[in-house]
Amino acid sequence: MNKKNLPLFLAVAVVFGILIGLSFGGNSSSLMSFSKSSSQEQKIKKLINFIENDYVDKVSTDSLLDGAITQMLGKLDPHSVYIPKENLQAVKENMQGNFVGIGVQFRMISDSITVIQPIKGGPSIKAGIKAGDRILMANQDTLFGQNMFNKFGVNVFANKVPEYLKGEPGTKVELQIYRKSTDSIFTVDVTRGKVNIKSVDLSYMINDSIGYIKLDRFARNTYSEFKSSLNSLIDDGMTDLVLDLRGNGGGFIDIANSIVDEFLEDDKLIVFTKDNKGDIDESFATSKGDFEKGGLYVLIDENSASASEIVAGALQDNDKGTIIGRRSFGKGLVQIEMDLGDGSAVRLTTARYYTPTGRSIQKPYSGNGNSNYYKDYQERINRGELLNKDSIKVVDSLSFKTPKGKIVYGGGGIIPDVFVAVDTTSYMNRYYFNTINDFAFDYVDNNRKELSTWNIESFINDFDTDDKIYNTYLSEIKDKIKPSFRTKQSIKKYLKASIANVLFGDVGFYRIIHKDDKMLQKVLELETNNE
Repeated sequence: MNKKNLPLFLAVAVVFGILIGLSFGGNSSSLMSFSKSSSQEQKIKKLINFIENDYVDKVSTDSLLDGAITQMLGKLDPHSVYIPKENLQAVKENMQGNFVGIGVQFRMISDSITVIQPIKGGPSIKAGIKAGDRILMANQDTLFGQNMFNKFGVNVFANKVPEYLKGEPGTKVELQIYRKSTDSIFTVDVTRGKVNIKSVDLSYMINDSIGYIKLDRFARNTYSEFKSSLNSLIDDGMTDLVLDLRGNGGGFIDIANSIVDEFLEDDKLIVFTKDNKGDIDESFATSKGDFEKGGLYVLIDENSASASEIVAGALQDNDKGTIIGRRSFGKGLVQIEMDLGDGSAVRLTTARYYTPTGRSIQKPYSGNGNSNYYKDYQERINRGELLNKDSIKVVDSLSFKTPKGKIVYGGGGIIPDVFVAVDTTSYMNRYYFNTINDFAFDYVDNNRKELSTWNIESFINDFDTDDKIYNTYLSEIKDKIKPSFRTKQSIKKYLKASIANVLFGDVGFYRIIHKDDKMLQKVLELETNNE
């Protein structure tokens, strides 16, 4: 799905996606051995008390301490981080794969909360809430109107919406709903419950033999969703699988191991970690794999990180399948999280992980805030790495050999077996993205009855073949920008995909985007050559 359509409370969690390590809530012995009577702790306490009692101005010692912790961790590595209490719950929900609420995807449209899609299996569906419904009130609190905007016309209320819709399991919220299709206002009681945040964005058969699964992250619920999708595709006759890890920022190592286990033969090494004492912890494939004999393609890009790289590295080092795309992010550090007792937490790097051949894929970093670490992407662009595999920097001393003799490299991400350059032909000005999203929702919202007759297959093949909707969009945008031929093709594709997104969800959006996907085209090319 177009991520801008997701609730804002999920977007917060995405920021921390590549930071997740071995476990949530795990406490290492070294972290817990910090004695309360230590001189270091007494020093901090004395300083805080001194500031509180004698500093000339009133200050928040809580904010001072938060800043001190952040700066302290900034001297370590880019993935040892402090998570403030206002962010921690959203981060945990995202990685656990569920939250408690009414279960809707929404956008702020004009001055009201508009339901884009009720989440499958969530309480909102049981309560009869439908796509397009406007939520006007929650327990007598007004959630619409001009009071939601500041003097500059910016909606300042959107971030607070989850406070009204989420809550404790089993609690009820009375919602006042406006339904445009019947021009009616009514109230409905919704009992809050656990809502699944799906990890499998999409699963379908590309053709009679090739299946496709796109993983968004490696959360607690990811393996069960993946396993269900894998079994369904096998039942549909799949002999080759495309596992799409593009943009997947990672997650739990044990979940990544379980997914790799589906492809590797018994006792094959998946990954190993090494801590500061030199202790090694190895993970091996078991006998439970259901796709050990099938063909496999793994898609990665520069935003595939952490657990995604564990999967790609384990398969590449065991000569299983083909890795396609561009060099991955390059995160080979493992974190453990410790709650600090006030709702905040610290996530500390406690180990490095290594692929089966023994390579670390962690890209270089330095202390003092790691200012250059996240500039690596721009440096890749400047080198031309996203356009040409020969521009990828490798270090000969960090080369390793797989059992079948393939040379692989450590020192910064997984280099794919088959390189696919970034698609420079699919270009649109940011202006079009914003206006298309609004137009797509309004179009569906105004034509739900007529559009309800379409199924996804007929929509993909036959919708707007005469460019009527495309021309309507061009006529309605405020700034009349005449697009070039290349931009026109991109607009048409994204407009159709965005309408499909509102109608059918993620599956509609990606099925249309995939028709011109360069990496999927490379998969089909390789399949043809192997026949």
